Amino acid sequence: MNNQNNSHNNKSKRQPNADSPLANNTKTKSDPKSKSVRPTTAREVALEVLTAVEEEGSYSNLVLNQMLNRIRLERADIGLATELVYGTISRLNTIDYFLGQFVAKGLNKLQPWVRNLLRFSFYQIYYLDRIPAHAAVNEAVNIAKRRGHQGISGMVNGVLRNVIRRREELVIPQDLPPAKRIALQHSFPEWMVARWIKQYDEATAEQICISNNEAPSVSIRVNTHRTSRTAMLELLQNEGYDVEISPLSPDGILVHGGGNMALTSWYQDGLISVQDESSMLVAEAVQAESGMNVLDCCAAPGGKSVHLAEKMNNSGHIVANDIHEHKRQLVDDQAERLQLSIIETTVGDALTLTERYPAESFDRILLDAPCSGLGVIRRKPDLKWNKSMADIKEIVQLQQQLLQNISTLLKPNGIMVYSTCTIERSENEAIVESFLQQNKQFELVPFAPVNTNHAQTGIQILPQDFHSDGFYIAALRKISM
Repeated sequence: MNNQNNSHNNKSKRQPNADSPLANNTKTKSDPKSKSVRPTTAREVALEVLTAVEEEGSYSNLVLNQMLNRIRLERADIGLATELVYGTISRLNTIDYFLGQFVAKGLNKLQPWVRNLLRFSFYQIYYLDRIPAHAAVNEAVNIAKRRGHQGISGMVNGVLRNVIRRREELVIPQDLPPAKRIALQHSFPEWMVARWIKQYDEATAEQICISNNEAPSVSIRVNTHRTSRTAMLELLQNEGYDVEISPLSPDGILVHGGGNMALTSWYQDGLISVQDESSMLVAEAVQAESGMNVLDCCAAPGGKSVHLAEKMNNSGHIVANDIHEHKRQLVDDQAERLQLSIIETTVGDALTLTERYPAESFDRILLDAPCSGLGVIRRKPDLKWNKSMADIKEIVQLQQQLLQNISTLLKPNGIMVYSTCTIERSENEAIVESFLQQNKQFELVPFAPVNTNHAQTGIQILPQDFHSDGFYIAALRKISM
């Protein structure tokens, strides 16, 4: 589970890591001369969000949603604002690498709002073919005039027009060391790329970066307690949606160009949920059956808990635990929407579950562990700039402790699933291997995702494999001795 959702290791407002392009000169943080302007356009919204992310360590998705709920924009403008925010953050260090060649006194010396205005304007000119370059410049200059003064608007105009003139010259040198070249070419922290090269290989590491810069696909999970995938697929097609069955999950449907499926009546009526395909595989691995007693240790926001309840045909009992009191309602709301009654929500540190429940009291256990979240960067691009190697080392210790502690709650012959939304091997295979070495009464259980030729013991999905989130899933059986 992404550590934004389960925060043994999370800060409410995480400050950018010192190596991040977002960690700029704090002396430029406030600008008493800048004018307060209420955002009314897509570009002004993008500017507000990007500046909040840089100055306050805010999460881009949360700030963007708040802004869009507050400001009435046309659908096309909502799309543009979203593209500018996520695209600029995704390409941040590449943008800064090139922009640095045009700003004489250096990007770090600029006021944050000016720096971000140049960033998303460069993103439009360099990365978006559908927006005329002159329109991007004109809009940037107009914003600079409204928020600043003539000197700032003149500088913005000059920098961006120089970018247009020299656009074809702006290429990343190909003779750089592999990690540095990939990091600049695809805009990732160099330390992260170096780790992926070491854990996989250069070509795989580069493909991970490329895939993580692509727009995420929209996938929905059918509530099989209420309807079937075949019936839902037909219903969507009859309404004109471009859909296909998931190549990964038997409960999944891919929706192309359908917009936000959480706004549809099918979602409101509990026939579908919005969930990534990789995440849907977790419930498959748990193999929960009707009547079982199941524990979901780190449950919020509840997607996997309710999926388990659907697989159990709403028969049995599920304890859905989370560390945050305010997230209990998220799980309860999901269960109510989907008309599932077997989920009991509890609040507390997952490490204390052994104090609250007797040993060997659950048939199935899901530990969707707090992790670095490096498998969901395409959905949350801020993650790559906010993480450090120290974060990974810290979370690994917690993962080991959680798995060891919670394993005592599993019945003999029961199955415990360990899953994460990261591609970091130290958080995945290494955790499971270490656990098995210390716990000889457990063994890996093979399971096969849809459309795979053979069952596997421990599955690592990379972002490029199925155009889905990076995910690791391992099922462990407690041997009856």
